[in-house]
Amino acid sequence: MVGTIEVGDKDRLNLDTLGAWMTANVPGYAGPLTYAKFAGGQSNPTYRLDTPERAYVLRRKPFGPILPSAHAVDREYRVIAGLHPTGFPVPRPYGLCEDAAIIGSAFYVMEMVEGRTIWDGAMPDATPAERTAHYEAMVDTLAALHNTDYAAAGLGEYGKPGNYFERQVGRWTKQYRAAETEHMDSVERLIEWLPRTLPEQTRTSIVHGDYRIDNMIFAPSEPKVIAVLDWELSTLGDPLADFSYLLMSWVTEPEGRSGVLGMTGPDTGIPTIEQVVERYCAATGRDGVPDLNWYFAYNLFRLTGIVQGIKKRIIDGTASSAQAEKTVAKIHGLTDAAWGFAVKAGA
Repeated sequence: MVGTIEVGDKDRLNLDTLGAWMTANVPGYAGPLTYAKFAGGQSNPTYRLDTPERAYVLRRKPFGPILPSAHAVDREYRVIAGLHPTGFPVPRPYGLCEDAAIIGSAFYVMEMVEGRTIWDGAMPDATPAERTAHYEAMVDTLAALHNTDYAAAGLGEYGKPGNYFERQVGRWTKQYRAAETEHMDSVERLIEWLPRTLPEQTRTSIVHGDYRIDNMIFAPSEPKVIAVLDWELSTLGDPLADFSYLLMSWVTEPEGRSGVLGMTGPDTGIPTIEQVVERYCAATGRDGVPDLNWYFAYNLFRLTGIVQGIKKRIIDGTASSAQAEKTVAKIHGLTDAAWGFAVKAGA
């Protein structure tokens, strides 16, 4: 979400109707209102709203046709509204609007949190001690999420009962099929293998669904997470889904984003995967984690479903980010890597 871009014609908002809604629903709002679109946010277009007194963030569903159950801004808002009173670092929620007549789609408005977004997990400008502190903050924040009493936060009905991975494999298979544009052998093998080899679920927590370094805001001058962003994929489920997704960075080649494969240890200050596992387990009361290769295969399968959805939106003309085409170019590499981890898990 670093940096804004000029708003194209297809992404424009009706400031008259939006301003009227803000006046009626956002305490303390006072126009006039200006806006810009954030460069990030491929899935749900995201805008910075500015008034003379303060700034806000608006997240909306994409305009045009979208896949069923995708782009659930109402769920994003619900989990942020539940977590904010607990002290967990999320932006302050101001209001949800499900009336598409206001700006053309459902949307919500939240606080604009000022801080640092780290796009490159290698943190090239940081010292080893600074890298260690930031990674420990990420792990501790995830553990705090998984330790949150979701029922006390009003989120007891936020997810369905039963095996989380069973539901997710089914969901992403359906999402992939709905957006399928070509036949890929590795995806077909995963669709057959994953449901047969589901791990046992032993805990239930709030699951973020996309917990990685660039989906959080750090304090301006200290290694502290002050806001976790992008809750579109959140639900109640197995916390190992989030944790193994975070660990994907440790098995991903450095690419200027989250990948830190081969970069861990005292010289860089980036904790090893074993150190991360130890810290997370100590914070959440676990005595260890199971073999991670199944989870890595699952996470890459899920990413395949997400990227396939972006690819379909490019074809349909509704993709909302200039980075979308670069993202979909990687889909074959994703599917091959997913099957590679499946083979390591015994497929």
